[in-house]
Amino acid sequence: MNGAMNMHGDMAPPVPHAAVNNHNMMMHMTFFWGKNAEILFSGWPGYDNIGMYVFALIVVFLLAFFVELLSHSNYIKESANHVTAGLIQTALYGVRIGLAYLVMLSVMSFNGGIFLAAISGHTLGFLVFGSRVFKKSPLTAYAKASDLPSMPCNC
Repeated sequence: MNGAMNMHGDMAPPVPHAAVNNHNMMMHMTFFWGKNAEILFSGWPGYDNIGMYVFALIVVFLLAFFVELLSHSNYIKESANHVTAGLIQTALYGVRIGLAYLVMLSVMSFNGGIFLAAISGHTLGFLVFGSRVFKKSPLTAYAKASDLPSMPCNC
């Protein structure tokens, strides 16, 4: 028999081959340390592959860094057409939220290294684009800080 009986005596469908995990990896519900994690996609970065794990750390770091870049960008000129400016602002907002959700889903792998990469990317991104360290002039009360509204979830 390919399937198992359920409590009603009916045959359950067979388990697809893709659902079987060959490396006995389990979904962690607490933080753990190690290179054997699945991040964003099934089987990525792989099992016992330190190079791909480091690559995954870099990807998550860059995703978080770009979220901060978009959160503190001033690409739209004040004299721009309102419709064009609104469409650009909406597109930038969608990209920023999409990247923020990818970072959030990465952190939901509960891997400590991925968590630290995400925090580091957000922190360095804020230092470069959001803090006063690299600003040429002090912010005034009426200065436009960003094209996009602040993120209510702080992600």
